[in-house]
Amino acid sequence: MTRLRPWCFPDSLVMIFGMVVLAQVATYVLPTGMFDRDGLRVIKGSYQAVEVEPLPIYTFLTSIPAGMADAADIVVFILIIGGVFGVLRSTGAVDALLSVAIQRLGHRPERLVVGMVTVFAVGSSTVGMAEEYMPFVPLLVTMCLALRMDAVVALSIIYVGAGVGYACAAFNPFTVVIAQSIAGVALTSGQALRWLSLVVCLSVGVHHILRYVRRIQANPASSLVAGIPYSDGFDFPSDVRLTPARLVVVVLFVSGVALFIYGAGVYEWYLNELTAIFIAIALASATVTKLSANRTAREFCAGAAELTATAVIVGFARTIQVILTEGQVIDTVIHGLATPIQALPTHVAAVGMLLVQTLCNFIIPSGSGQAYVTMPIMAPIADVTGLSRQVAVLAYQFGDGFTNMVVPTNALLMGMLVLARIPYHRWARFIIPLLLKLYLVAVVLLIVAVGMDY
Repeated sequence: MTRLRPWCFPDSLVMIFGMVVLAQVATYVLPTGMFDRDGLRVIKGSYQAVEVEPLPIYTFLTSIPAGMADAADIVVFILIIGGVFGVLRSTGAVDALLSVAIQRLGHRPERLVVGMVTVFAVGSSTVGMAEEYMPFVPLLVTMCLALRMDAVVALSIIYVGAGVGYACAAFNPFTVVIAQSIAGVALTSGQALRWLSLVVCLSVGVHHILRYVRRIQANPASSLVAGIPYSDGFDFPSDVRLTPARLVVVVLFVSGVALFIYGAGVYEWYLNELTAIFIAIALASATVTKLSANRTAREFCAGAAELTATAVIVGFARTIQVILTEGQVIDTVIHGLATPIQALPTHVAAVGMLLVQTLCNFIIPSGSGQAYVTMPIMAPIADVTGLSRQVAVLAYQFGDGFTNMVVPTNALLMGMLVLARIPYHRWARFIIPLLLKLYLVAVVLLIVAVGMDY
């Protein structure tokens, strides 16, 4: 008798390839039409039907390399940034900085929670750190157990920080930079509201964690992981000293980010300049920490390899837009979605965008991939409904970042849960109430953004 394979959720690339096929089917089903445009911006009320020849049946295959080529600037950017971060990680500066922070904040539970959630959030908000936090799961679990807390607190310190950092990112190269570039919005613009969002949402997240900490310290039996053995403990990582050379690497990195923010605002620097700055940081960091040329090259290639899947997903996601554009139905989709939204107040339309982005994240957990799938549609919808494209980017951020703390399609989350020995359903009981609070805050922030013509 043949045994049935257990069902598992499809990989992100499988989901996006399915959407590529559906995009071609849509060109045969939907009426064709187009808007007039002033540059990138859609002119409201200009939609009209047009007649075009149906696409060949094999277009969904030929459009894949076309989509890759069309997204070449982002694909190359992702691969190079991955390589640069590979070099930076190999210097030990990231591990040393985080480990020193944990050790210095670890004597008081409240200080540990507030300090480390903030550290992880800033890392995710500015440079898109996430996978880099994986080695710190066992370290924090060990420390939290020693301080009469539990593994849920340890993981929440990391993942609430990372989730809020992504959702309220000021300068995340894998989400904000990509979404703003697709939407035609100046890179690094709109930072004030994003930093305010980060502070507000971090406060909500920290309060939620600390309330749980007080509950389990008063009654250890109320822990969500009560009954799960941790007696064997975890080991602290070795060689985590913050040496002068590693401190120089941290200073180089912070200085490079500050330089780009200045250049983007004053000289309109873009992806090429950002990539060049990061390459310079990697070379200088390798020199300061005395990495050999061969070791630097190996670490660069290894770091780029880690983001190959992300780069491929971005290219495949771009294929969806290529097909819908060639089939002259992308404006039909925009028109169909925008027409009912136009009748709504603009602040309600902004909340609608948040809901759409939230649903999309369940099937496209990749932030970069989601930006490429949704922003080519959401940005023109913002034009038609009277919203700014900056608001559309903010709605994308909230929908992507917050949901990543709970969606089971997020491989990083599931991996960390296994490492911390937390069953998914127990994590969900902790995180879902927090997400409800954060989404309420996100709705208020979007309404504020619309009101201030963000």
